[in-house]
Amino acid sequence: DERGPAAVPEAVAKRIEDAILQEEPGWLVCDKPAGIAVHAGSGLSWGLIDALRQCRPDEDLELVHRLDRETSGLLLVARNRETLRHLQAQFAARETAKRYLALLDGILPEPHMVVEEPLGRQQVSGERMMVVDAGGKPAETVFREVERFHGCVLVEAEPVTGRTHQIRVHAAHLGAPCAGDPKYSQRERRRAWRERGLERLFLHAHRLEFTDADGEHWILSSPLPAELRAVLDGLEQG
Repeated sequence: DERGPAAVPEAVAKRIEDAILQEEPGWLVCDKPAGIAVHAGSGLSWGLIDALRQCRPDEDLELVHRLDRETSGLLLVARNRETLRHLQAQFAARETAKRYLALLDGILPEPHMVVEEPLGRQQVSGERMMVVDAGGKPAETVFREVERFHGCVLVEAEPVTGRTHQIRVHAAHLGAPCAGDPKYSQRERRRAWRERGLERLFLHAHRLEFTDADGEHWILSSPLPAELRAVLDGLEQG
């Protein structure tokens, strides 16, 4: 766009700047709030990376990976091209580890499950969605039960591959979609969760593990946001 990136509202830019959890010479990690896209597109004129660039116009900031707009949690951003190439190579080689906390609307058959179902894109009622598709790209997600409640379960989900909406689609494939999921759960169930105080997708990137360009190994974590913890506190143990 010849006009350049759209201006990010100052209050949003400050919120993103305040959400930086860890900062090193080559990279930073932001604890992304839910509801903010990581970049512009699909009708959005700006995203988190634009907010950071607005706050730091002299830095060469680039996203190392992505999170869904509805998902909160740890997001890694490179501060120079050399670091970007180093970290992206790690992600491509699956030498990093990302783990998410998700509340699933249903109970898994086993407390530890590995889902290996290929994923592809489809138009469903005019909306682009990811679906389990034998002709799609390979995808693998590990689900580990953390705490069981009446009719639902808190899990730690580890996407071994990095497909779009992977955790959400694999969870729905198991018959236990992420609570509050606007794409992959039924409208009646979303309404029921709203009545229990859940106004967003219950998916939070809580742990990130990688090695930086200096060879230092990092393990960073982020607790559940208060609005998600409040929902758990209101559930009955299963």
